[in-house]
Amino acid sequence: MSMAFLLFFSTLMLVQVAQARNLPDFTELVEENSAAVVNISTTQEARSRNSRGLPFDERQLEQLPDIFQDFFRGPQSPFGQSPGQAQPRRSMGSGFIVSEDGYVLTNNHVIEGADEIIVRLSDRRELPATVIGADPRTDMAVLKIEDDDALPVVRIGRSANLKPGEWVLAIGSPFGFDYTVTAGIVSAVGRSLPTENYVPFIQTDVAINPGNSGGPLFNLDGEVVGINSQIYTRSGGFMGVSFAIPIDDAMSVFRQLRDDGRVSRGWLGVLIQEVNRDLAESFGLSRPHGALIAEVMPGSPAEKGGLQSGDIVLSYEGEPINLSSDLPPKVGRTTVGEQARITVMREGRERTLNVEIGRLPEEDDSVSTSEQPSSPGTGPLGLRVEPLSEDMLENLGVSGGVLVAEVGRGTAFEAGVRSNDVITELNREPVRSVEDFRKIANNLPTGRAIPVRIVRDGRASYLVIKP
Repeated sequence: MSMAFLLFFSTLMLVQVAQARNLPDFTELVEENSAAVVNISTTQEARSRNSRGLPFDERQLEQLPDIFQDFFRGPQSPFGQSPGQAQPRRSMGSGFIVSEDGYVLTNNHVIEGADEIIVRLSDRRELPATVIGADPRTDMAVLKIEDDDALPVVRIGRSANLKPGEWVLAIGSPFGFDYTVTAGIVSAVGRSLPTENYVPFIQTDVAINPGNSGGPLFNLDGEVVGINSQIYTRSGGFMGVSFAIPIDDAMSVFRQLRDDGRVSRGWLGVLIQEVNRDLAESFGLSRPHGALIAEVMPGSPAEKGGLQSGDIVLSYEGEPINLSSDLPPKVGRTTVGEQARITVMREGRERTLNVEIGRLPEEDDSVSTSEQPSSPGTGPLGLRVEPLSEDMLENLGVSGGVLVAEVGRGTAFEAGVRSNDVITELNREPVRSVEDFRKIANNLPTGRAIPVRIVRDGRASYLVIKP
């Protein structure tokens, strides 16, 4: 028995030693790269407020006569500070040096609104930084520091080569603890988040916390492959899901901010939506995939290139579009003025179009509304529709359609149709009048999904009705 136990114990030890040998050793990587990682501390000056709530900073107040300073600041406390007077706001983050002449990359939210930015190196040098440029869309900022001594730099890798399961490592200052090292694996690539359509995030399980923002994500070769940017959390702390900006995208933004002071992104000029199972069935697709074009903006590159509402984008420059979120990053990375090859499904047939990509303009936010069903409708599909006036047609930018005046309980409401929606297509046929709507609706096939195109709050989308 003792011999068998000894044999088993020896075998177990050998297995554990073999497994330990397969685990990566990060010590050399950390030693070689820590010097190029920096701590970023920011200060936002306190704002005093007058009786009307208007903000003034201290420098502006000091230029006023004493009587006005006392009025704006309010009564002084025995400790020389007005009761409730705002204190300077301080925050911390991380960053890394990408060039010997002192360019530093970090997150935009780390330095946004800061009046003073200090970059601290591993040898405890503290250098003031100036903002070269920032891009809120990608949450990136480029800083510049100056020093007589040589500045250490990181090596830049390729995020396009990352694969799920690959080891990665982060260096940063969570909660102000400088040069904290955490490691994990790549959980997924190409993640799209609701707050940002133009960044295909790297998802990892590397422990990231407040203060890590802007810090580098390394691969095992000691190359930066991402910028740690966000975490998914319900508690405010790390929960095993963190996101990094791919370094390929980050370096493109860096070069544009450094050279031009602004970022230019490709733009098609379409509103897209996900193709779910019902939409795939209604458009004749064998499975859900692609990006459904709900609206083509007038005068946009998409309109000039021949794209139409109802087209389903299947590939972009030869790369398949599986989810609608795959399309915006690919378009955004395309150089303005270049021709892009886009394959779409239109009326059951694939077509390839060459579209010249434009420059992305400022976005306008729109708010969608939802409401409860009213009393049962009296028309086809449980809808009561009305004609659109000339003014409404002009304001909505549509050539025809009908206004949904009332929605009763039934398939239309279950599909998401609401009062004040404008129906412009039904079963892929244009609706230009109440008569058109009734004629198409009364002859719809049963037992299969039917697409209906609506315009709500100025934005078009497709819904699916099952009569």
